[in-house]
Amino acid sequence: MTVDRRPTTPPRNDTVEAEFTPVDHGRRQLRIETSRIATLIPVRAVVVSLALVLVIIGAGLASMTLGAYEVDFGSVVHAIVDPASDPDIRQVVFEWRLPRVLFAVLCGAALALAGGVFQSLTRNPLGSPDIIGFGVGSQFGVTVVMVVLELNTYMFKAAGALIGGLLTALLVYVLASKHTMSSFRLIIVGIGVSAGLGSLTSWILISVSVEKAMMAATWGAGSLASLGFEQLIPAAVVFTVVAALSLPLGRTLPVLEMGDDAATALGISPGRTRLRAMVLGVALVALVTAAAGPISFIALAAPQIAQRLTRSNTPMGTAPVMLTGAALVVVSDAVGQLVAVPVGVVTVSVGGIYLAWLLAAQYARRT
Repeated sequence: MTVDRRPTTPPRNDTVEAEFTPVDHGRRQLRIETSRIATLIPVRAVVVSLALVLVIIGAGLASMTLGAYEVDFGSVVHAIVDPASDPDIRQVVFEWRLPRVLFAVLCGAALALAGGVFQSLTRNPLGSPDIIGFGVGSQFGVTVVMVVLELNTYMFKAAGALIGGLLTALLVYVLASKHTMSSFRLIIVGIGVSAGLGSLTSWILISVSVEKAMMAATWGAGSLASLGFEQLIPAAVVFTVVAALSLPLGRTLPVLEMGDDAATALGISPGRTRLRAMVLGVALVALVTAAAGPISFIALAAPQIAQRLTRSNTPMGTAPVMLTGAALVVVSDAVGQLVAVPVGVVTVSVGGIYLAWLLAAQYARRT
């Protein structure tokens, strides 16, 4: 009697289709499934995003009532929804104040997205362009273009901001690289490079005429006051392109947070992903710096606030992060108009308090 030890194979059935069973994360999810896309969106992220949109709209309408020409809240709403309303009020609202609000939304979204990129890249809540020094590098590039080269148009300032930010990023990356990239070493080197560039900027300003120094200092405070549709349209086009190129990072950077070995095993190139993230992040910072000047601490605070609001595991949540940054800048600009200071002064004041709290929380967590 012989025993057939050959492995038996089940009968082939080509008509059987695998059924996708989503993983239960313990959170309510919205399932979107089409012929090309299948994804799950947390319900909490949707609710938070809608709430932030309401905050942006409310703060934006309120900020359009502020200024030398007094317009009440109802008149602002009436001017927006009714084309036959008072032409003087419509001119004030649409030509003077609406571009400022839209620019605040754009700047906040761009800075928040850049902050999410760098915090996810460094796996550290302190890894924002403000701390690492990329924002200071963009500011230094614009200062050189404005004061030394005497080129004051938007395109030249944008080019100076981008070149300054990229060169700073390259310098920080080279100095911080030692066999492997450490987020702590990257932040420490970035702080040192930022301090050096800040000193160079100050030296340039005290070496030129008072008129040039005052012009650069006024721009360096970070203001949205003199911006109109002629600056908003090209900035919006550039932001749309850069943000679209940044969307794939929302999938790859969280995987990279698990480590290079895990990312490589999942088919992601760590070096290429880091390079792309740094270039796009610097481009977002340069876009804002060229238009409105340095608006600090939004890139630091917005990703962390959005992560806590949505209870996410990564600061790279695209829509909630950008909406959080937009809401922060719109509210800060409204407060700045009330106290007659640029928006950059408000964000620095609030951001300094937030940075102190964040450092204290990080220290308490480690002890």
